[in-house]
Amino acid sequence: MHQDMETAFGRLIKENKDRIFRICLFYAKDEEDQKDLFQEISLNIWRSLPKFRYESKIETWIYRIALNVCLQYKLSAKRSHVDWVKIESVNVADNVENIQDKLENSELLRRLNYCISKLNEADRSITLLFLEDLSYREIAGISGLSENHVAVKITRIKKRLTDCFST
Repeated sequence: MHQDMETAFGRLIKENKDRIFRICLFYAKDEEDQKDLFQEISLNIWRSLPKFRYESKIETWIYRIALNVCLQYKLSAKRSHVDWVKIESVNVADNVENIQDKLENSELLRRLNYCISKLNEADRSITLLFLEDLSYREIAGISGLSENHVAVKITRIKKRLTDCFST
């Protein structure tokens, strides 16, 4: 491929590697599977880059590719009876100094993982994007739903998660 394409690809991966990897952590159980999934997403971005039409933000386009690859991966792994990573493997407690805080966060993550696991696949994907701090518009662009539908779904998801936490 053209040198400019290689440069653009390298920049895209470098700028988005953390968000891509967080998605991999959500869908893959062990470190090797996460790396494989990251590589598969990167390969799909590489293959699709010449077709990107700038009709959406590049980050939205990358999320769409990443989620599609992860959902395909999960589907194929389900057929092979593979288990999925728990959300507590996403180490959000890295910056917490106090061990008590880490334990409390670990318990909260365990409960959050349990509650999220009770959602259907589409709602889990929307939850992941919401937790990535994407706007309703960006989530709509990735999911193919209207912005209003995303807002309604997120409100309902929050209610279900709140109910689950309170039980």
